[in-house]
Amino acid sequence: MTSVPHSALPGIAWPAIVPDRNAGLLALVQQLEETQWWPQAALEEQQFRQLGLIAAHAWRSVPFYRARLAAAGYREGQALTREIWRRVPILTRREVGANFDALSSGEAIDAHGPRALEVSSGSTGTPVKVAMTALDRLFWQAFTVREELWQRRDLSLKLAVLRAGLREIAPTSAGALLDNWGAPMATLYPTGKMAVLDLAITTTAEQAAWLARENPAYLLTVPSALRALARHFGAHGPALPALRGLRTVGEAVDAELRRECRDTWGVAIADLYSASEVGYIALQCPLYEHYHVQSESALVEIVDDAGDPCPTGVPGRVVVTPLHNFAMPLLRYAIGDIAEPGAPCACGRSLPVLTRILGRARAMLVLASGARRYPTGWFRNFSRVDGLVQFQLVQRSLDALELRLVTRPPFGAGDEDRLRHMLHQALGASYAVTFTHLDDIPRAPSGKFFEFLCEIGD
Repeated sequence: MTSVPHSALPGIAWPAIVPDRNAGLLALVQQLEETQWWPQAALEEQQFRQLGLIAAHAWRSVPFYRARLAAAGYREGQALTREIWRRVPILTRREVGANFDALSSGEAIDAHGPRALEVSSGSTGTPVKVAMTALDRLFWQAFTVREELWQRRDLSLKLAVLRAGLREIAPTSAGALLDNWGAPMATLYPTGKMAVLDLAITTTAEQAAWLARENPAYLLTVPSALRALARHFGAHGPALPALRGLRTVGEAVDAELRRECRDTWGVAIADLYSASEVGYIALQCPLYEHYHVQSESALVEIVDDAGDPCPTGVPGRVVVTPLHNFAMPLLRYAIGDIAEPGAPCACGRSLPVLTRILGRARAMLVLASGARRYPTGWFRNFSRVDGLVQFQLVQRSLDALELRLVTRPPFGAGDEDRLRHMLHQALGASYAVTFTHLDDIPRAPSGKFFEFLCEIGD
């Protein structure tokens, strides 16, 4: 990307003299350009330096944590070691949801800016409320800029955004066309226009028609919507001749979706992994399809059921500690996702690698033994069933599944038997499968869609 920042001085276009409000953001981005190449030991040293500040602040001002930290062997004023850190109990999503006041700091840091609330609905619609400050927003913006730099997008071209929650801006299926890409990119640089459409109030056909009209260079959306669009365009067209790249957020991306997009449009997906309550977690490498943990933003641990670190190639729970949220520290927060740690990347960046982000832990099948299985490849053969438009599998109990279907002719009763047989083959066990036919399967309030949901408790 070769865009020149906005300049604040009349008569000066390049090199830019940036406005004060942009100087801090650009300075932070410049640091990120350097730290991505630091040795792993240097990154960890600075992470624990910052964690020590967070832990001391939590000890003083968040009573919820004092007993936890003390039991781990920590006292205010002492160095925070990895050994002490691993003894700090993991914080669950349920605890965060039930203890907002107890987790909120009573000690405000004025220089971090005013507090605001961030609400994450999750896959089941159960909200988690987290207090953040303007400082957290600054870091979010800096990592957004990093992602754009990594993927080398041409900011002068049109961006299309298809997400839920845009109804106020784009109240109809016609969408809306804005003058620029919005913050932070348009705050720093000149950009092209941005077309927006609300995912929650439009059908796939309407979304495809909107994209054909707008013909963007880049599309940002959730993977489930992108999968439906790839299949729609593959079957009906038309082409999107200006399309250069796809950016996905909010759901897990699999190899099949990457292949479908290459086959349909000849373009690749750049995925990013974030959560509204903790910020950026990992960004897709600009050279490979795995992800780099954003170590300057958060300490990310992949742990097994006992809380021990998972070795390379072994999936485990994602535990995140944001490094800069002093309004509501989240120490060792298990966000409910499963990911697989990877080997160091050949790109040269020392940021840790996640080979795969498998998705929500609550979207795992619970076996009679209590063990869990992630639904990798379970639904691969469903695409062979003519007339199957959309589906969602829900585990009701240890031996009962509900398969929700949206269908059209020629789908018939015999196809239900085929789907039941496919499930039994994929799962290696027999379940009582009931079928529910719907006109549409609603998304979560966040706009996400999950092919599998488990309604058995944690």
